[in-house]
Amino acid sequence: MIRFNKPYFTGKEQQYIQEALREHRHLSGNGHFTKKVQQEFERILGSAKCLMAHSCTAALEMSALLLDIKPGDEVIMPSFTFVSTANAFMLRGARIVFCDSRQDHPGMNELALEELISSKTKAIVVVHYAGVACDMDVIKDQIGNRNIVIVEDAAHSIDSFYKDKPLGSIGQLGCFSFHETKNIISGEGGLLAVNDRKFSERSEIIWEKGTNRQAFFRGEVDKYNWVDIGSSFLPSDLISATLWAQLEKMKEIQEKRVSIWRRYHENLKDLESYGLALPYIPEYASINGHMYYLVLRDQEQRSSLIKDLKKNGVMAVFHYQDLNSSPYFQTQGGSRTQQKESIRYSNNLLRLPLYFELELDEVDSICSLIIDFFEKGEKLHPHSIK
Repeated sequence: MIRFNKPYFTGKEQQYIQEALREHRHLSGNGHFTKKVQQEFERILGSAKCLMAHSCTAALEMSALLLDIKPGDEVIMPSFTFVSTANAFMLRGARIVFCDSRQDHPGMNELALEELISSKTKAIVVVHYAGVACDMDVIKDQIGNRNIVIVEDAAHSIDSFYKDKPLGSIGQLGCFSFHETKNIISGEGGLLAVNDRKFSERSEIIWEKGTNRQAFFRGEVDKYNWVDIGSSFLPSDLISATLWAQLEKMKEIQEKRVSIWRRYHENLKDLESYGLALPYIPEYASINGHMYYLVLRDQEQRSSLIKDLKKNGVMAVFHYQDLNSSPYFQTQGGSRTQQKESIRYSNNLLRLPLYFELELDEVDSICSLIIDFFEKGEKLHPHSIK
């Protein structure tokens, strides 16, 4: 059986966890490895401050607190995204305004933003789906001189770029995930990248449960107090120890994942003649090997391919469900505008196995099964597939 995902361990994770336990004797947040990880991300991203969190969800929730989101504020985001993107801001009382996907890519349609922006818009949350950059220059042009903050949901986007800029470093805030399904992992875990210095001091306070505890540790105040709202966002240093082992091997991990992505793309390129779509990579975006997907003709065809692959020992899965038409959002009033492309991706997008230990000959075998599925289907139903 070829699994959809298999977490990869470099071999150093246990060593660093033991080091945290035995040498540093620090299990809670902001220990030796947390500091190392944060400093490394500040170097990689060029951020003013990076703060480890227990998930990307937590990083998004910190963003909502930092922006002082209040009831009545509007936050624009794609409808084709994970529920955490919306929950983080709805928890603060925001009205979510969903943007449809692009026709050529599941990411948000940047050119649709201007008609969604209102005087109540406080932020735009940009989700770089599959690690493929949204057009950040177009988004900034749509915002113009309005006082609207860009938050990058870069959960998929480690080591991916918009032009020459790392994703997660372009908006005022960037949020990353190290869940076991991501490129580099710590089981659970996330990170908030603070790219606008005006948020640096307060981000640290929110991170420390609303206290100025870090200022106290640096000797800047003689005691720490409750000075703002916040919550418990710090992960255990054991999470950061695991992540440090992954960061040391990131170049090797990325090279392998990108080689798998490219093998899929080369093997399956001729299938577009059957009416399905392969991932589109704009010239301003890079490939980080996070995900390889197909967009099928319809939900029935996708279900048939999933079933056929499973019968042959390959696990493939669908992805997000359109949030705009979700049961919960409908109870909140929903949106009058149907997110046509988001619904299409919800019904038709299929993710293929992609993980470090997947061998290229296994990729070839998966591709052969997919090609065979379409070739057989064309012979049986010559007018229904093309």
